[in-house]
Amino acid sequence: MSTVKTLIAVAVKQHWPLFQLDVNNAFLHGDLDEEVFMKIPPGLSVSPSSSTSPPLVCKLLKSLYGLRQDSRQWYAKLSQTLCSRGYSHSLNDYSLFTRGSGSSLVIFAVYVDDIILTGTDLSEISSLKGFLHEQFRIKDLGSLNYFLGIEVLYCDSGVLLHQKKFTHDLLESFDSSASSVVVCPLTINEKLKASVGDLLPKPEEYRCLVGKLNFLTHTRPDISFAVQHLSQFLQSPRIPHMQAALYLLRYLKGTSDFGLFFSHSPDLGLRVYCDSDWASCADSRRSVTGFCVFLGDCLVSWKSKKQPVVSLSSAEAEYRAMSKAAAEVTWLSRLLSDFGLSSSARVSLFCDNQAALHIARNPVFPERTKHIELDCHFIRGKIGDGLISLAHVSSAAQVADILTKALPGPAHHLHLGKLGVLSPSNLRGAVRIIEEKG
Repeated sequence: MSTVKTLIAVAVKQHWPLFQLDVNNAFLHGDLDEEVFMKIPPGLSVSPSSSTSPPLVCKLLKSLYGLRQDSRQWYAKLSQTLCSRGYSHSLNDYSLFTRGSGSSLVIFAVYVDDIILTGTDLSEISSLKGFLHEQFRIKDLGSLNYFLGIEVLYCDSGVLLHQKKFTHDLLESFDSSASSVVVCPLTINEKLKASVGDLLPKPEEYRCLVGKLNFLTHTRPDISFAVQHLSQFLQSPRIPHMQAALYLLRYLKGTSDFGLFFSHSPDLGLRVYCDSDWASCADSRRSVTGFCVFLGDCLVSWKSKKQPVVSLSSAEAEYRAMSKAAAEVTWLSRLLSDFGLSSSARVSLFCDNQAALHIARNPVFPERTKHIELDCHFIRGKIGDGLISLAHVSSAAQVADILTKALPGPAHHLHLGKLGVLSPSNLRGAVRIIEEKG
């Protein structure tokens, strides 16, 4: 999804048209490179040559829905077809294909049978549509408006990606449409624990809800921390966990039309904010990593995740967050080169922990920091390569703070504007604020 959001953000900023295609019966186009047999389907009567002959089976000549090989064979068929026309798949994302550069660039992104097509060469895009229709019988759905459950709303100042319909369906399925509205996803004082509370009689309802909330985070970074927090209790969900999940639905009811806004601003520079909440897990005392990556003023990638090991200090926790953010920026910078965008400018990595910044800039490796040696070497390597530069940001201006902890209502909504999470009703004013703040 980071690839999709980055591609849409670049297309919006470069004023490229965005088209959507759909492949009819995609898996049936795959060619089998091994022998696969199936039982005679019900309703088809085939008699063996003699009564002593073994029962007959069908030998498949083409891929069929339900096979384990079908998705791989479909990708192989599509990749072979595109490569025969001069396209090459990206080494940074194998679902991305490109051809040409500059004024003759075409970008092709596929997710199973859903396709996004954009670029600068409109004649090649039109020709490619005809070529793919001859090969696979595709549907040309026109401009991109609904992709993988994400709705695309166009306006004069940019594009808004939202999941309003999915949110409304989610509220109805869990009887939350008539609930009162709250101003933040989680209550601040409540600390959920894995073993506190009575077990849910139907744990599958909780798992279903959290799974749908995970899908909603594709356009809602403001609920990412809450969803990752609730995801920790999927094995043995309890009543307090379900109550917290239903509380999150009350927040979504009041913000159901919110989405991620990508403006037409020509700024294509990368910058990243990273933060951590030290030892915040009440059960394991592990810290939470949060980072968000902006392409200009567009948020294209973010993460809220509990760290795999216990950090012995807040500086160590911040350093692990910096390492994850630097890895994401490294990948995104390579991905942008596939879109014909390359820059020699360093990516600014903002952190609010002075100790972590001093360790990263210090050429002498202190003895007391050997337990985070790998993260130190990784960050220093990216600084030495000229990819990133470190910068301090105050805790009040730390955008990634919303990805590491539950915030009070006013602070939470203040961060929404910084992340570009807006509703269509306040879109024009919000765009003006973003441009003034740079």
